[in-house]
Amino acid sequence: MFDDYGFIQKESKAAHVDMGPLLDMVFILLIFFVITTNFTRETGIDVDKPQAASSVAQGNETILVGVSREGSIHIHGRQVDTQELERLLRSERARIPSATVIIVGDRGSPLGRSVEIMDIVNTAGFDRVSLAADRN
Repeated sequence: MFDDYGFIQKESKAAHVDMGPLLDMVFILLIFFVITTNFTRETGIDVDKPQAASSVAQGNETILVGVSREGSIHIHGRQVDTQELERLLRSERARIPSATVIIVGDRGSPLGRSVEIMDIVNTAGFDRVSLAADRN
């Protein structure tokens, strides 16, 4: 083939991008994020946890109880009163005897309310109860 100036023109091949390595990297990243992601249930309310100098990670068998700034109690994403909390904790104790109850209280929540919840947790039969805090 000749171009407009009389020179021989080579046939150009269409560029080909191999998508195999790109797909491999996407799946490797997907697997990495799925494995390293921490799927933690939250309390269902927005709390500002207090800071702590040290903290210890808890096991997988946890029950989260939230205390809002106003002192309302939340478990499994819904607001409950103290009697309902004790009833729910007793049923959770029957289902998961070795669970740890973690009280996630707002920084501005009344301390007496957290102590009251700790007492309810002990009455429900749980041996392990913790307070959640963010590490400094």
